[in-house]
Amino acid sequence: MTRFLLAPLMAITPLVLAAPVAAAPTPAVPATGDLGLVQRHLQALDTMTAAFVQTDRAGKVLTGTLTLKKPGRIRFQYQQGVPILIVAEGGALTFVDYSVKQVQRWPIKNSPLAVLLDPDRDITRYAHVVSSDARTISVDAVDPKHPEYGRITLIFAREPAAPAGLTLEGWVMLDSQGNRTTVRLADQKFNVAVPDNSFAWTDPRRKGR
Repeated sequence: MTRFLLAPLMAITPLVLAAPVAAAPTPAVPATGDLGLVQRHLQALDTMTAAFVQTDRAGKVLTGTLTLKKPGRIRFQYQQGVPILIVAEGGALTFVDYSVKQVQRWPIKNSPLAVLLDPDRDITRYAHVVSSDARTISVDAVDPKHPEYGRITLIFAREPAAPAGLTLEGWVMLDSQGNRTTVRLADQKFNVAVPDNSFAWTDPRRKGR
């Protein structure tokens, strides 16, 4: 159950692990063509909210909401009844399982979410366009040195009113065991007001926080 719930988070893992972690981020090399559009979209994205639908290879579905705010904040809020929360704030990514009162934390820069929260990462080093037409762009990302990290395909729709003319529609992840997870986004809103307290959470190990 926990592994399935983590899929929206882990689906982005190859994008982050493909880029080396350093004290200072490697400046992004300007990409060209459709990959350049993707890079500019990520750089222009200050906030985003969306609903998500997550489906595993067995057809099991979970829903929730995604909230993002740069720098360094993101929240995956699952549907009512699912006791899991994934939230990034204060330089750390936190995974909370309220059913067992467990909290795990690690640096955002070492997490799968860094690609969305750090626009300076050089996507030309690990991503390429696999398909492109008048309506969509699909970008495949994989670390050739670590194929065990899996593969992710990000799907963007061309939308003139969105940042850099693109909207992230979702992603498909294939892990090293051949497990496929699909995440679809809807009702995306870009660069809207997102209060800082949107990323607050309650620590189940003690009262308050």
